[in-house]
Amino acid sequence: MAHDIESRLAVCSWSLQPETPEALVAHLGAIGIPRVQLALDPLRENPGAWGKTAELFAAEGIKIVSGMFGTIGEDYSSLDAIKETGGIVPDEHWDANWANIQAVAGIAAGLGLKIVTFHAGFLPHEESDPGFAKLLDRITQIADVFDANGIDLGFETGQETADTLRLFLEKLDRPSVGVNFDPANMILYGKGDPIDALETLAPYLKQCHIKDATMTKESGTWGTEVTVGTGEVDWPAFFSTLAKVGFEGDCCIEREADDQRVADIRTAREFVTQL
Repeated sequence: MAHDIESRLAVCSWSLQPETPEALVAHLGAIGIPRVQLALDPLRENPGAWGKTAELFAAEGIKIVSGMFGTIGEDYSSLDAIKETGGIVPDEHWDANWANIQAVAGIAAGLGLKIVTFHAGFLPHEESDPGFAKLLDRITQIADVFDANGIDLGFETGQETADTLRLFLEKLDRPSVGVNFDPANMILYGKGDPIDALETLAPYLKQCHIKDATMTKESGTWGTEVTVGTGEVDWPAFFSTLAKVGFEGDCCIEREADDQRVADIRTAREFVTQL
């Protein structure tokens, strides 16, 4: 099992905060994982620096396992703030987000990607909520443009319970759209046990993130992201559940806190492969 997982590990490029693809290549070399989930917005915003990514990676033997895009105006300063500003929910940014997303779909297709992940934003808990139909509509629109390029979409987990997310995916009813499962986010947002959530969302798994966290002591505030293996994710249960549900996709290590990202991602790689 450990051997199997090692070949499926990748690194989230944005965790390394690279200014150029050359810097990213150097970081991946230091970590020892030649596979990456690539943030696509830099390629869209700064083609001068990032236009040669594909050929550079090919020359260095680095595989892009998937892509990721962000949305405009996200505010992570508090749980309430991200609920209002996250993903494709805010109407004021929808036109600009939609334009960016279409451009990203073209970039992803050019790179030959088969899966791209993103934060949809806060999914309403009730189907009767007017926001439910709006999001269903927007996500259908996004899925259409990626489907046309043969690309699957994965929602990042976290801002809602696994049951709410599953209800939404059932309603959406598109095999190409599923979940990028992040066990730490369940803990960071206080949205339930990661292993239970994994079982609930198993039919929809497209990819996983490897990230760890500890619960908040204070209701209504974030948990704390920590180095993989030092938090509250039950990693042996996580990997045995992935095996049980037959998930054979990629597991991308993500690190969004502290300033020793290369070292922390290496630690995560060692921890996971020794499990």
